Amino acid sequence: MATMTLSDLSKKMADIDFCMLVTQGREAALTSRPMSNNGDVEYDGDSWFFAYEDSAKIPQIEANPDVTLTFAGAGGLLGGPGIFLSAEGTAEIIRDKAAFEEHWYSDLERWFPDGTDTPGMVMIKVHAGRIRYWDGEEEGSVTV
Repeated sequence: MATMTLSDLSKKMADIDFCMLVTQGREAALTSRPMSNNGDVEYDGDSWFFAYEDSAKIPQIEANPDVTLTFAGAGGLLGGPGIFLSAEGTAEIIRDKAAFEEHWYSDLERWFPDGTDTPGMVMIKVHAGRIRYWDGEEEGSVTV
């Protein structure tokens, strides 16, 4: 029986730093790449990622904003299975510096050395429509 709520899933997603962002490329090919959500997952299911405008994922999202995020969490107590999450959603490219500042934290300077003034930086906001989960004990889905 599925018992997790959106709040439960949001907390679990925030505890997993890296996920895979899946977009649709040319000729309907799916493309996956790791992205750090920096723990920036809102209660409403929104995930935020910093990226460079000239990366291949940006025109893919602009052509087709339907994306999937996949997360795999660490195992539980006594070697129990981890949690696996798949969030199907819609991506949006954000070019607003105020949004950059709202979601920025200093560890990002590793990839974006000029902070929120890094030339060519954008954000990807993914709003989940449905999140499916499996944790070894149960599975289910939550509509956002």
